[in-house]
Amino acid sequence: MLYHVELRDIGDVEPAETSGCGVRTKRMGEESAVTENVDSRLPDRRVGHRVLIASLIGNFMEWYDFAVYGFFAVVIGSVFFPSESPTVELLSSLAVFGVAFFFRPVGGFLFGAIGDRYGRRVSLAAAIILMSVATTLIALLPSYATAGLLAPILLVTLRSLQGVSVGGEWTGASAFIVEYASDARRGRWGSLISTTAALGVIFGSTLALILQTNLSAAAMGSWGWRVPFLIAAPLGAAGLYLRLRLDDTPVYRTIQRQNRVTTTPIRRAFRDSPGAILLTFAFSGVSATGFYYLVTYMVNFLSETAGYPRTDAIFISLIGLVVYASLCPLAGLLSDYIGRRWVLLMGCAGHAILALPIFFLLGSGAVPLAVLGLCVYTVSQSMLNVMNSVILIELFEAETRMTAASIGYNLGAGPVAGVGPVLAGTLVAATGSAFAPAWYLIAIAAAGGLALWWFLPETRGVSLTAPATADESAMPASPATTGYGHRGAGSSDS
Repeated sequence: MLYHVELRDIGDVEPAETSGCGVRTKRMGEESAVTENVDSRLPDRRVGHRVLIASLIGNFMEWYDFAVYGFFAVVIGSVFFPSESPTVELLSSLAVFGVAFFFRPVGGFLFGAIGDRYGRRVSLAAAIILMSVATTLIALLPSYATAGLLAPILLVTLRSLQGVSVGGEWTGASAFIVEYASDARRGRWGSLISTTAALGVIFGSTLALILQTNLSAAAMGSWGWRVPFLIAAPLGAAGLYLRLRLDDTPVYRTIQRQNRVTTTPIRRAFRDSPGAILLTFAFSGVSATGFYYLVTYMVNFLSETAGYPRTDAIFISLIGLVVYASLCPLAGLLSDYIGRRWVLLMGCAGHAILALPIFFLLGSGAVPLAVLGLCVYTVSQSMLNVMNSVILIELFEAETRMTAASIGYNLGAGPVAGVGPVLAGTLVAATGSAFAPAWYLIAIAAAGGLALWWFLPETRGVSLTAPATADESAMPASPATTGYGHRGAGSSDS
């Protein structure tokens, strides 16, 4: 029931009275209409299904591919970084995971600019090709025992290419879904991005559980870990086929017809939206840190630090991911009623206040308490991730939306969040405390939450085709309401 949304909601445009800039804003209702020139060719039910399936299957595959590495970090560490210490093997494997995140901003610049210059569809197709090829090649790599130092070098190279690809996927899929959604239902449609990301990770974790249960340690180290990476090839082919059959979003087609497509999206993004990019950096850093804790670090924390059997650790993680996927649509629905800003701030507060108790529950040694702790964690995380995918689209004007959003998102999700699993493992090794990882999450959530409380505007209901301001009556008195770089009625497109 939570996932049912009528397809007529995709791309719905109601007639609107327009102001001088072509934007209608309901000051009290916080709902604005898009310009009268928005593409009126609304998709029928079959096109609507293709839009959803193509956008979401690609997102599913991208995050399945990227999450698989995290779930098999222990085995990969022993294959590519053999050592007498299992901790060193794990930290080396997680370090390679973190290296990929430093390449995410590169993907943001590349695929964001492609999306603004050549279309959202072209960007999404290119991203899924790169991810599929890089992931499939990881499955074919020789081990350290076979190729020596060449093996980890090749692994780092392919992980870096994966990072470039993911740098374009999240914002690309978010732009595609949100730009097709009606104004009143963007939160609900945007929540599907987070839901399918979780479903991709669930698929990866389920496969890991099956392999872990049925294969010996020797078989896992020899060939078992390669199976999930090989699955990337058919998934990527299916996603690419579906994406190439789609038209671009109504919003992008509108700016094409109006000759508003910019040839210098990167320069223009930094010129027109520096403040909004910083805001995106802040909330993306918080949400992505929490998400990577959930999808990559928690399972390793449970098995390597808390002492659960590996199968139990994967099972606990799987339950948490199912709960998270179920909560994402609720977070989107809530934001459609009370606004994006408050939902995001509640997520920040939840992580800052509850992280330490949650890690106490995870480290208790009791499976029911660990499941409870992870489920509590997913409440805050669902709010953060869903708002991330919606706000980063609503903050920016259509001409530079993918570029600016990708830059801000990947700077936060890359260098800030990408080091989270590595730093968490390092903190445990350095302090001997199983609860040390909570402090990094608390610091990120508290610092980000305070900055967002002061600067983040409300974006619910803003136009996606014109530089329209969010309802300033819903914002605190701060630079965010006085030209801090977010989309506003007084901003210029020149």
